[in-house]
Amino acid sequence: MMWGMRIQLVAAVLALSAVVGVAGSASLYDLKTQTLLGKPADLGDFRGKVTLVVNVASYCGYTPQYKGLEALHRELKDKGFAVLGFPSNDFGEQEPGTADEIATFCKRTYDVTFPMFSKVVTHAGRDQSPVYSYLGASGHLPAWNFAKYVVGKDGRVRAFFPSEVTPEDPALRRAIADGMKAN
Repeated sequence: MMWGMRIQLVAAVLALSAVVGVAGSASLYDLKTQTLLGKPADLGDFRGKVTLVVNVASYCGYTPQYKGLEALHRELKDKGFAVLGFPSNDFGEQEPGTADEIATFCKRTYDVTFPMFSKVVTHAGRDQSPVYSYLGASGHLPAWNFAKYVVGKDGRVRAFFPSEVTPEDPALRRAIADGMKAN
């Protein structure tokens, strides 16, 4: 009888951890990571803002979306919004560069000013980034580069959009606007 209760307790803890996220994180903004250039970064700095988290790549058919992401960031950054870029080489090895190469490409080609973070693994598994482990608890993981998560002011995933949805898409813009209106 005691073993049965322990197994149920373990199952309940595992289920709760899947809902809560990584290492007890109730919010994306509880996580720490690194900037693209390797400096410590606390996602808690974005608490109270709506963010658009995107797995980016330099050599992808969707790479021109950088232009729209940057425009969206510039338009809304003073209104409690930020785009957060997470380079990933998971899909078609389309982000093979070093941090310096990625930063240079983004600046020269698209004049990216939104925060960029260190290269991550988005796929589930042992090497998955804690950021994508948390985001994946929403039931969605990227199937390709430029998948987008709208994260609310509280750090919880509010909406997911696959790669083909552009930064200009009305549904994505509406999800961001709704998040910005929410308390």
